[in-house]
Amino acid sequence: MTFANSGLRGRLRARAVVLVLPLLLFLAGTWLVPLAGVLFHSVDNSVFSQYMPRSAKALLRWDRAGIPGDETFAVLAEELKEAYSNRTVGRVANHLNHQMSGMRSLLIRTARRLSKGEPAPYRAAMLKVDRRWGEYEVWSVLRTAAPAVTAGHYLAALDLRFTGAGRIAAQPEDQAIYVKIFWRTLWVSLIVALICLLLGFPIAHLMANLPLRLSNWLMILVLLPFWTSLLVRTVSWIVLLQSSGVINSLMVWSGVIDDSRRVQLVFNLTGTIIVMSYVLLPFMVLPLYSVMKTIPKSVMQVAISLGAGPVRAFWRAYLPQVLPGIGAGGLLVFMLAVGYYITPALVGGQSGQLISNFIAYHIKTSLNWGMAAALGVILLAFVLLFYWLYNRFIGIDKMKVA
Repeated sequence: MTFANSGLRGRLRARAVVLVLPLLLFLAGTWLVPLAGVLFHSVDNSVFSQYMPRSAKALLRWDRAGIPGDETFAVLAEELKEAYSNRTVGRVANHLNHQMSGMRSLLIRTARRLSKGEPAPYRAAMLKVDRRWGEYEVWSVLRTAAPAVTAGHYLAALDLRFTGAGRIAAQPEDQAIYVKIFWRTLWVSLIVALICLLLGFPIAHLMANLPLRLSNWLMILVLLPFWTSLLVRTVSWIVLLQSSGVINSLMVWSGVIDDSRRVQLVFNLTGTIIVMSYVLLPFMVLPLYSVMKTIPKSVMQVAISLGAGPVRAFWRAYLPQVLPGIGAGGLLVFMLAVGYYITPALVGGQSGQLISNFIAYHIKTSLNWGMAAALGVILLAFVLLFYWLYNRFIGIDKMKVA
């Protein structure tokens, strides 16, 4: 009997594994593998060492005390000529140009001139092509690019950099932008979550306490935006918020503002917050409604009949029961807002851009995938930190979405 039960349990366990296996493969292919790729790109620095391996080894031996010697100049010159003939110098130049502007033109010009037969000694030949080869900063950039693995992308994402001596220092003030953008992303996400809570709470309360026929109609109105393209909805808000748009025209018509003092509500941070709050509002309403629907309607009446005022009855009797819905909706809206891209890109202008827009820029325009990956990993770390704090002080087991 024992062996029969053991065999049955084994077959049931194997059947469960077979049933779950497609889901595990789907998660691995759509989440774990891309995440591993992002982590790899965030520390990958192998372009220089791949196409110019001898120069990378020579630079790693450099003690950073003054300009490298003639041997390093010679090795670099030979590999620049080889890279020019193999047409790989452009890849190396683009990689170095991400670290210091002007490196691309310096490498390509030098490789072209050397390939035409500039004679040795190569130090003098390279200095003849461009005097920047005598600058310590140029060689420091090459030294930073020599290792195949680097933390440089993470340092740049935190507005830090490697100095010529290999130490870590702050970026110049005019280049320190990412920390500011990270903070803007976080507090905009918190503001959007708070606005959605303030707007969604009365809507969800009304839906939970109306007769079923009317609450169903309200539910349809809440879900209706999901039936329309997000791009269409975002563009329609541009029509509403622009200085000559519907909202400004109504304020002018009603006398709230003068026609010469129309308010700029779009292509700035204000437009980003307004449109993101509108788009994410249903994600707050639905968790709140699912919790409020289960709360007996007599809770407030009982609390008031026991001597509590309306405010105290709401605070002590009703609100604690709604907290799981508030936590679920707030966390859901915040996490969606942190990674939002389309809305800030269309209505944010220069001052309303969030970190996701910079990630997209490095992926599509600058092609600095390492920087984009580092920004994405840091953003993921922020989200996981907020998730941990929520679980630590509130408890993920108290969350209720539906």
